[in-house]
Amino acid sequence: MYNTPPCFAVYTIQLVMKWLEEEIGGLEKMEKINRKKAELLYGVIDSSAFYKGTAEIDSRSLMNVTFRLPNEDLEKLFVQEAFDNAMGGLKGHRSVGGCRASIYNATTIKAIEALTDFMKMFEKKKG
Repeated sequence: MYNTPPCFAVYTIQLVMKWLEEEIGGLEKMEKINRKKAELLYGVIDSSAFYKGTAEIDSRSLMNVTFRLPNEDLEKLFVQEAFDNAMGGLKGHRSVGGCRASIYNATTIKAIEALTDFMKMFEKKKG
């Protein structure tokens, strides 16, 4: 070998693959779970006049759900109140603004349900 393999990265990938296979049930099952999570979140956004998705429907991500609220002050309040309710990382990209929910593989459906419940409650209070 001309160099040392990235041992930690190889080990981490092995742990993730084992988790996907033994805990989740494989890649097809993970895809179904990810589609369900995205459907739940996009469902709240699409059924609301308060939240507005930023990506075209045919270009939406299953991993990063971006959306806007009626104004930047409400977005800041939304992000802060979500953080106060143990839901961090919802602030959008610094150059674009808005909100972004990163719902990668390790994010559970239960976590998405908590977020969607919070979104509905926030809209009811502020919308």
